[in-house]
Amino acid sequence: MNILSIQSHVAYGHAGNSSAVFPLQRMGFNVWPVNTVMFSNHTGYDTWKGPVFQPQTLLDVIEGIEQLNVMSRCNAVLSGYMGDPAVADVILHAVDKVKKANPQALYCCDPVMGDRDTGLYVNHQIPAFFRDQLLTKADILTPNHFELEILSGQTIHSPEQALSAARSLLGKGPRVILVTSLIYQDSDNDIIEMMAVTETEAWTVKAPLLHFKNTMSGCGDATSALFLAKYLMTEQLKSSLEHVAGAMYAAFKLTHQHQGSELMLIESQDQLVKPQEVFVAQPIG
Repeated sequence: MNILSIQSHVAYGHAGNSSAVFPLQRMGFNVWPVNTVMFSNHTGYDTWKGPVFQPQTLLDVIEGIEQLNVMSRCNAVLSGYMGDPAVADVILHAVDKVKKANPQALYCCDPVMGDRDTGLYVNHQIPAFFRDQLLTKADILTPNHFELEILSGQTIHSPEQALSAARSLLGKGPRVILVTSLIYQDSDNDIIEMMAVTETEAWTVKAPLLHFKNTMSGCGDATSALFLAKYLMTEQLKSSLEHVAGAMYAAFKLTHQHQGSELMLIESQDQLVKPQEVFVAQPIG
């Protein structure tokens, strides 16, 4: 199977396509990466270098792929961080082209906007683009806790509120929502929760929360990629949630043991495919 992935890229470390492509390949997928930026490293460091590609450049790359007459073999489009609101139009163009060629293809939208620690870290116009344009085209949506609050307009302090917020978005386009991280104010500080929701199912899974000195970049990108891969393979919500929870915990655990500053995806690659630790999802709602 083939996935068109439109995201940022870094030479050193893991973020965007640098975090998503390898896990997808390790899961057995061919990936067609379209890089929206080419940075030396992610912007969590004090310095970085490299260009942000113009939307026309991205359109040229996508048009080149289309001219190969391979869009009908694309099973999914995956998008992530957008540095420029104009990239939303590029993504919509790509999704339309792929779905015209293959109506069964899925669009997985990772609405990268910020998190609870840092708040919003994208252009202030980006949330509206996600909410008004990309959300309506997405089949799978993968927000974190903060992003789910932004998109739903709801404050989330409990699993029930998270479920309500996720369900409120289902009628606007997505048929599957993966909430990649949920941490409640009154919950155990050493536990992180994930939730997967459709109109007919809702599952939650808990895993140990490992604390790092610095913010670990690329986690959401890898999470979205792994969930998309497993869901494409199985179309099973519960098993896809359990897989991504175990796989990401394995990567976090190894990185934590080695006090790494970048997510150790290469070193944990076998467990990205077959996690050793299984976290069993529980029904909710």
